[in-house]
Amino acid sequence: MGSSYRFRVLTHIVYSAIITCLVEVFLITNLSMVARYIQQSGKVSALVHFILEQHLAVVILYVLVGIVIFSVTFMILEEPGIRYLGRISDAVQSISQGNLNTEVDVTGDDEFSAMAANLNKMSSDIRKLMDKEREAERTKNELITNVAHDLRTPLTSIIGYLELLAGNTQIPQEMQHKYIEIAYSKSRRLEKLIEDLFGFTKLNYGKIAMHIGQIDIVKLLEQLLEEAYPNFEEKNLSYDLQSNVPAKIISADGNLLARLFDNLIGNAIKYGADGKRVLVKIHGEEDTVTVSVTNFGRVIPADELPLLFNKFYRVEQSRSATTGGTGLGLAIAKEIVDMHGGTIRVASDLNGTVFTVKLQVHFDIEKEQFGS
Repeated sequence: MGSSYRFRVLTHIVYSAIITCLVEVFLITNLSMVARYIQQSGKVSALVHFILEQHLAVVILYVLVGIVIFSVTFMILEEPGIRYLGRISDAVQSISQGNLNTEVDVTGDDEFSAMAANLNKMSSDIRKLMDKEREAERTKNELITNVAHDLRTPLTSIIGYLELLAGNTQIPQEMQHKYIEIAYSKSRRLEKLIEDLFGFTKLNYGKIAMHIGQIDIVKLLEQLLEEAYPNFEEKNLSYDLQSNVPAKIISADGNLLARLFDNLIGNAIKYGADGKRVLVKIHGEEDTVTVSVTNFGRVIPADELPLLFNKFYRVEQSRSATTGGTGLGLAIAKEIVDMHGGTIRVASDLNGTVFTVKLQVHFDIEKEQFGS
């Protein structure tokens, strides 16, 4: 045991010894006084003679009485600690039987209270670990369910149109071409779903090696917006790129950044069609660069904003059929930002839905990974 417990036990021993001495002195003094009084009265008995002569038997009796007094006093003083230790023992047994909600009140400031605090912390840590395991199991089941659903939907359409083409030779050529276009479109969507799934899995489990180089983020965004031009046209959207610097070189993985901003731009196109415009802003500083992607579509409810970066989460689940996607795009974006030691946040109001990414200009992958 530690010094606090030793000191407490020593204190109780001293208290018990003092009480025993006081009681013993009281007994010896008063018994002797009574014995002398009886002797002076002329009523001398064997007991009085023993007391007055302080025979060995009387001394032993005093010693035994003192031991009993000391023991009782010490047990009374130690009783709260014994009960507390009993509660800790019961809690340990309860936890060992699987009741992880067991807690012990932490009272005092000694080894027992430290033991109780550590026991509560251990119980809490085990609960968190088990909750994490249950969440992992739930996520795995959710992954299987979502993947099966998202892959089955376009695959069913592809099979259906191909069966029409294979089983009916009388279909007009224009209709055949239309069916082929639909099957091709669904195949591309299926490819994108699989690509997102594998991409997220690799990012989430750290299986992608980063290749850091010097990237002009202004040029990168210009290129991505140009490549997305057909998608903008399809949704009747325009885009505007604004930057406070003509060029901004940062240290980053170019492929991962391209995927990050491609996802954000694609998300803005999907959900911003009502606003007719997408705004991309770049603000370069000496040590950081901030990129915001704003769409002017429907406002996202405030209670849904914290959930947007969760895997498989979709705003307005009923719209997923029209907007497509696995619900992994923003989760992938966040993983990439985290890998670069940056931050990503979202805000949505009547002025638009804004995704803001802040990255370091000089990114040190070893410092980020090892915190040195």
